Formats: sequence, C-alpha cells, structure tokens
Amino acid sequence: MRSLPNCFVYNANPSRVVFGTGTIESLPSEIERLGLKRVLVLSTPQQVDLAEALSSRLRDEAAGIFSGATMHTPVAVTEEAVKVAAETGADGILAVGGGSTTGLGKALALRTALPQIVIPTTYAGSEMTPILGETADGVKKTVTTPKVLPNVVIYDVDLTMSLPASLSGTSGINAIAHAVEALYARDKNPIIDLMAGESIAALAGALPTINLDPSNIDARRDALYGAWLAGVCLGAVGMSLHHKLCHTLGGTFDLPHAETHAIVLPHALAYNASAIPDVIERLRGVLDSGDPALALYNLAGAVGARRALKDIGMPEDGISEACSIALSNPYWNPRPLERDPLERLLQRAWAGSPPVME
Repeated sequence: MRSLPNCFVYNANPSRVVFGTGTIESLPSEIERLGLKRVLVLSTPQQVDLAEALSSRLRDEAAGIFSGATMHTPVAVTEEAVKVAAETGADGILAVGGGSTTGLGKALALRTALPQIVIPTTYAGSEMTPILGETADGVKKTVTTPKVLPNVVIYDVDLTMSLPASLSGTSGINAIAHAVEALYARDKNPIIDLMAGESIAALAGALPTINLDPSNIDARRDALYGAWLAGVCLGAVGMSLHHKLCHTLGGTFDLPHAETHAIVLPHALAYNASAIPDVIERLRGVLDSGDPALALYNLAGAVGARRALKDIGMPEDGISEACSIALSNPYWNPRPLERDPLERLLQRAWAGSPPVME
C-alpha cells in the first residue's frame, strides 16, 4: 500500500475544459456563456488561415484578427496587440494555436483583464497554467498570477490531426517535461503525482505512433489528453532546473521553445537523478526502462526530434553564459546547482550526447 505524506497542499486552478472530437462546435456557446460580444482572434502568422476560419464562423462576434504571435512572447508584440484590442473594441480574447499564441493571449489578458478562450493545436500545455513568460531585451522572465489563467480551454482532437509529426514529437516531449518536473517539485502532492504519471505514460505511448502514423486518431487523442494533464501539473506546482535552463536558453539565444525542452529534458533529469531516487524508480515503471533519462533521450530520437542544442542555433561559446544566468537566479532544485556539473550537462546537450547520471 502506498504511503501518503503527512500533509500537503493542492491548489486546483479554476478553468473550464471542453475535451473531445469536434468540440470546436461548442465555441459560440462558450462565447455566449462568458457574455462576450466581440472577441479578438489571436494566432501566429503561420496559422492565420485557421484564425480567419474561426473569425468567419463567429461573424459579428469577431472583433478582428491579430496574427503576430511569436516565440517567447516579446513585450513589443504584446504592446501592439493591446493597441489592436483597444481599437477594435474587443471584450474578449480567442487564442488559437500553440504556446506562442497562448502566451500572447495571457500577456494581453494581464494588461487588459479581458476574458480568454484558448483553442490549443499543439501539446504545449501553457493554456492550463497561471504562468506567463515574457521576453524583453533578450531576457525571458516569468510571472505567476491567476490574472493570466484562461477562462475556457477547448481541446479538439481534430485540430491536432494536421500537426506535423516532427512538431508533434517536440511539442509532446515539451509537455512530458512539465510532468517529469512535477514529480520532484518542492510543493509536489499526491494528486499531481497521479496526473503526472498518467500524462507521461499517455504521451510516451502516443508520440512514436504519431511519428509513424500521423493520422492515428487514437494516438492523437492520447497525446492531447496527456498534454492537458501535463499543463495542469505545470500550473499547480513549481518547476526546477529543466525549466530554468530552457527559459535561459530560449530567452538568451532565441532558440525554439519545444525543441529546446526536448533536448534539455533527459540531461536535466540525469543531473537530478541522485537526489530523487523515488522519482527515478517511478519513472522506470512508467517508461519501462532502467534508465529513464536515457529513455527520454531515445524517445526524442524515436520521434525524429533533434537532440543537440548546436543543431537549433545554440553557439558553443554561449554555454558559459547560459550557466552563469541559470546560477544567478536559480529555481529551487532537488540537487544543489554546481557550476562544473552544470556546464558538463550543457556541453552534452549542446553536442547531442546521451545523458549521464553523475
């Protein structure tokens, strides 16, 4: 029988979730339920067609489209979106897409207090968190506040069917990272442990299938379900070394978000392994591997993800700088951060070498 901790705290973030196939049809009723009359539709330039389709469907309830969302939520882009929201008289936000669009919606909500509806088309998970990461002058900073938590999230498996297999893999491993770090968070609790284990198992099982057969709707459903749970984990407990490194690398060197997470995760887990034997044992069962860090590295290979920071634009001479930034304002971590092993971690991640538990 599993023993429970003597005490713990579990905060459930208030958010309405509509999950399934064809759930996009519920959008008009969700807008009505929130009492909205004119929503500003947000997207990246790459997904403007989807934004236009939704805007056409909403007709007079669409205030307009802002398709300038981009990685790492630059403050300058948000300020532009705030102006558009004011000019169009928007009384709500509809963000459709991945983490970039969700991030913009959150940043806009923080500045305007407009209600948000999010329709994810990737496995980013940001839509389930009260966390916003913004970039200004090459530095990415995060803030946690219920003001940025979306009011409604509509998960429609159909909208993920066209997500390229390569992006599905990196986006899915990004979601796994949220769940893995939740297992050893300082404020972990049994409820989040259950969600994290379920999330990792669902994603690790679905992603290789999607890579081989992107049209497999059962795998797509499992992946989206796992990503939802991973997002809940990310929003409920604190993150550690992995997320600190990814925020540092992404904000400093403008590296692609999901790919950075996919590369760093096995190495961050290996770094912490000696301090979290119970989590490693749990992950051995979930991932069916004696070496969970290596299993995650191999999973990245199985889904066709790049496994070297050098392959996504990270300069080798930036390793020391990244290490200094990560050490200057560290997140809580189960293993103390030390410069030499941290630099070795980053060197392996840069080169694409397998993770090493030191």
